Amino acid sequence: MLTAIDHVQLAAPPGSEAALRSYYVDVLGMTEEAKPPALAARGGCWFTAGGVRLHLGIESGFRPARKAHPGLRVTGIQAFAERLASHGADVTWDDGLPGHRRFYAHDPVGNRLEFLEPQA
Repeated sequence: MLTAIDHVQLAAPPGSEAALRSYYVDVLGMTEEAKPPALAARGGCWFTAGGVRLHLGIESGFRPARKAHPGLRVTGIQAFAERLASHGADVTWDDGLPGHRRFYAHDPVGNRLEFLEPQA
């Protein structure tokens, strides 16, 4: 029986760890989680915030997915969008999901991220 998603893994190109750390820690406010030594040798980064765990794995020949993305719930979505925009992120609002406010943005390597907040 499935009980939860442990983490979501996104891909990233070799050598992008510094840009990923800057975005996921400084912009999104996540915390970097130490990778086990056997996995750290492969490169990439792991990040966490609340119950959200994102793993960024290094992939040679990386191309970001155009449609696939994690949907990340936030509180205070307007302020969160303004925070991303103030760091240079292109925030694209989408009103297509009833009962939610949401927007899309891309991380520094082009991974699509959805941010959403349920509305009362």
